[in-house]
Amino acid sequence: MSVDLTRGTAKEKNARAKKMMLWFGIVSLIMGFAGWTSAYIVSSKRKDWLDTIDLPQAFFVSTAIIIVSSLTYILAKRAVKKDRQKQATQWLGITLLLGIVFIVLQFFGFSQMIDTGYYFTGPTSNIKMSYIFLIAFVHILHVVAGLISLLVVLVQQIRGKYTPENLLGLELGATFWHFLDLLWVYLILFMFFV
Repeated sequence: MSVDLTRGTAKEKNARAKKMMLWFGIVSLIMGFAGWTSAYIVSSKRKDWLDTIDLPQAFFVSTAIIIVSSLTYILAKRAVKKDRQKQATQWLGITLLLGIVFIVLQFFGFSQMIDTGYYFTGPTSNIKMSYIFLIAFVHILHVVAGLISLLVVLVQQIRGKYTPENLLGLELGATFWHFLDLLWVYLILFMFFV
């Protein structure tokens, strides 16, 4: 059974196009991080690879924070669906705050790694730690993009754009945010176990 993507109203076509573009972007991000994690695995065969290393405690706390932020984004979407606009705005504001806390904790994690003597580059650097710095930092850059997206969603929510019948921007922002959340959970588990 084939689906005719040319059918529907202009609004429906626009929504499908925006969702498709978001998924193209997500797939490209997955491919990028798959490349870095693959390089990490290949590099783990080097003689100078550190077999054991403790990831910074701040990374684990930030993981809990970003998971909670996904839950608050879900609560915001539910509130809009129930036409509880003030509540939705509050949940979006909390999500934004949690996203900022996540980034701050990531930088604390970098400080913890530096305090234990590991640097991104230089004589005391190690290839494993360089990969951890790189992967975490690139994820932070994408979380910054997610925060910008979330800020746009929050402003649109405050302006009253979202209704139970019009959730497109909110849904797109939530999908990207949940992807970033799942990506970080995958990355922290990957770095912990590999």
